[in-house]
Amino acid sequence: SCKISRVILLFNRTVILAAGYGTRLQRDIENDTSGRFRNLSGIAKPLLPVGYCALISHWVQALNASGSVNTIYVVTNALYHKAFEKWALDFPIVKVLSDGTRSNEDRLGAVTCLQLSVKHFKIEDHVIVIGGDTLFKEDFSLSDVKERFSDLQAHCEDSCLVLSYQCKDQETGMYGILEVDEHLRVLSMKEKPPPSETKSRRACPCFYLFCKRSLPLLDVFLDEKKEAPIEEKDAPGNFLAWLISRMPVYVHQISGRFDVGNLSSYVECDRYFRENLQDVQSYMM
Repeated sequence: SCKISRVILLFNRTVILAAGYGTRLQRDIENDTSGRFRNLSGIAKPLLPVGYCALISHWVQALNASGSVNTIYVVTNALYHKAFEKWALDFPIVKVLSDGTRSNEDRLGAVTCLQLSVKHFKIEDHVIVIGGDTLFKEDFSLSDVKERFSDLQAHCEDSCLVLSYQCKDQETGMYGILEVDEHLRVLSMKEKPPPSETKSRRACPCFYLFCKRSLPLLDVFLDEKKEAPIEEKDAPGNFLAWLISRMPVYVHQISGRFDVGNLSSYVECDRYFRENLQDVQSYMM
C-alpha cells in the first residue's frame, strides 16, 4: 500500500561503510615479495591511494560537488579511527564514527554499522549507503541516480533504489544477484548463486538508496537475526535481500564497478584511475 508523495524529499545524507579490516588485501601485501606495496601495509581499504587521491575521497568530492548531500557519515572501526579522523580534516562535510571494534573477529557487520550510524546521527531522511571499497566506471552519474530515485518517490514513497550491472556467467558465485520484473522492480536477491541457479546476471554493488521509511526496519531485521552468525549480518546485501519482500526496490543499471578486495583488484583500480580516467572533475557527477 504505497502512498503517493506530493513533495519529493531528495536524499541529503550518505553513510559510507568503512569498518572492514581488509584481511585479504593485507594478507596479499604481506605475501608480496616484490616489496612494491609495502607502503600500503596497515592502511584501511577506503584510504588507499587510487589515482590522485584516496579511494573514499573520490566519493566525497563527487557527492559534495553534485549537491546531492549535505552530510557524509563514515563508519569505521577503532583500529583505523584516528586515520579516518585525520583524513576527514580536509572535508568539513564528513563526520567519522567508530564502531568500537579492533579486530576482524570482533566485527559488528555492515548492517549493524549502518544501524549504528542511523541511531548515532539521528538520520531520519532518505540515505545513500556506499561500500567504502567500491568505485564505479566513468558512465556512472549521481545526477541520473537522483533523478531515478525522485521519479520512484513521486509514485510511491516506500520505494528504494539499488544499482546493478551485467556480470559474466562464472562471476555469479562472487556477488549478490538480482532477479527483476519487466518494470525493473527487484523480485529477489540470491547471494553468490551458481550460474545454473538463476538466469539473471545482474550483480548488485554496495550502493543503495534507502527511503526514510525503510530505516526503522533495520531494527526489525537485526532483532530477527540477533542469534544468527555474523555472516548473516555482515554484508549489507543481507538486509537488502530481506527488505525486498517488504518494500518496493527498483534497479538502476550501470556498466560496472571496481571492487577492491585483494591486491590484484587494487592494482587494476589504481592503474585505471592513473592512466585512463578521462575527466577527473566530472567523475561520477
